[in-house]
Amino acid sequence: METTPTRAVEDCLIEMFQSRGITQAHIAAGQLVPGDWLGLAARYPERVASLILVSPRPRAELRGLESRLLVVAGDKGLSAQGPAKLLADLPSAAAYILRDYECLPWADVIAERGADIAPALLHFLDAHPLPPASLPASEGEVGGITYRIRGSGPPLVLMPLDLAPSQWEPLIPELGERYCTITLGGPLVGAVSLLEGRGRSGYLSVVRTVLDLAHIKPGEVVLEVGGGSGVVLRELARRTAGANRIIDVDINPYLLREAAALAQREGLAERMTFQKGSAEAIPLAADSVDVALSITVMEEGDAHRMLTELLRVTRPGGRIAAVVRSLDMPWWVNVPLSPALRAKVDRPGFIRTAGADQAGCADAGLYRRFSNAGLSNLTFLPQLVAVTPGIEPARLAAFESQILADLTAEETAEWQAAAAVAKADGTFFIASPFHCAVGTKPA
Repeated sequence: METTPTRAVEDCLIEMFQSRGITQAHIAAGQLVPGDWLGLAARYPERVASLILVSPRPRAELRGLESRLLVVAGDKGLSAQGPAKLLADLPSAAAYILRDYECLPWADVIAERGADIAPALLHFLDAHPLPPASLPASEGEVGGITYRIRGSGPPLVLMPLDLAPSQWEPLIPELGERYCTITLGGPLVGAVSLLEGRGRSGYLSVVRTVLDLAHIKPGEVVLEVGGGSGVVLRELARRTAGANRIIDVDINPYLLREAAALAQREGLAERMTFQKGSAEAIPLAADSVDVALSITVMEEGDAHRMLTELLRVTRPGGRIAAVVRSLDMPWWVNVPLSPALRAKVDRPGFIRTAGADQAGCADAGLYRRFSNAGLSNLTFLPQLVAVTPGIEPARLAAFESQILADLTAEETAEWQAAAAVAKADGTFFIASPFHCAVGTKPA
């Protein structure tokens, strides 16, 4: 059973607000999932006292919120371009720029730069006063959204902060002295919603192909590093039916908690072990697992160290499999564009979902790495995964928004007209590329 949303996120948020007696709140969110706040701001703007966004991309919907918007962003790397363009378009928005910092989606920005960010957040929040909320410390779930309430004062709703390991936690004590912080989670919001949506898409077919190639046998120990929300882990648990020990090692406490909760919800948690640890220093003994998986993780750190660690913990004769997002393959945009515009949007790297660490691997270099590592029985397969409106509307909208952010006014008009045709006849989708590799550790 996959977690499938049946209601708009904003309606679930409003249900949660009403259950806690919240009429209006400050909202803070990350860059990966604009749907966390977008529907709320568009349909219930009176509920949003102010909006704080970390490293956002340009969105036309923000124009109406310009006077109560704070943008927090870094000044390095590709991730700085979106916020810079947004601020140029919205000169009345407030901004706090983190100097000499690249605000990647997996950066632990609050843990690393919280001392700089806290005064800017408090100054901005104080400029948009709200009555205090009378909410005792508590936690629970309403409308499929989990919440945890701490502190006292006006309500401050903290949406999941992308893939940041610490999320907002390092700032909760300071923020909680003046604001009633309400931290949200669950499968309907944040990066977990994207990961769960991906698990309902053609992406899972790619994963299943890789798992088939890994030839998992009953009794073998299976490791996934960076298990995320647990989509692959739950697929493993279902297909092995309790015959295998499954280990999730993830450096991200937020994702570990969410993965464990979703596994528990589906009755699969007893087949898994969840352990905090880095893919670059896996906290397992040498030769202790039979199958080691790395699914869209090698982009986010030192890929050489990760592969070395996967080799270390895998027994001779065991299998290692990896999937990485591709920055060197073109996406497929199923929209009837002119040759000139298609050449632009089809260019490798034009659509940047999350980028890659400088030492990471997000290209066909994955294949050479597996070969150089001495693995045998190698299988390499580049893949495209279609993102469709019926299964992943939020992700598709985010991709389209990123495309539009990099087009000229003339190109935007062409795109919108062509996309309208594709959407009307049901052929609109965007396919994202991946590289996959499977190999066997020599006996």
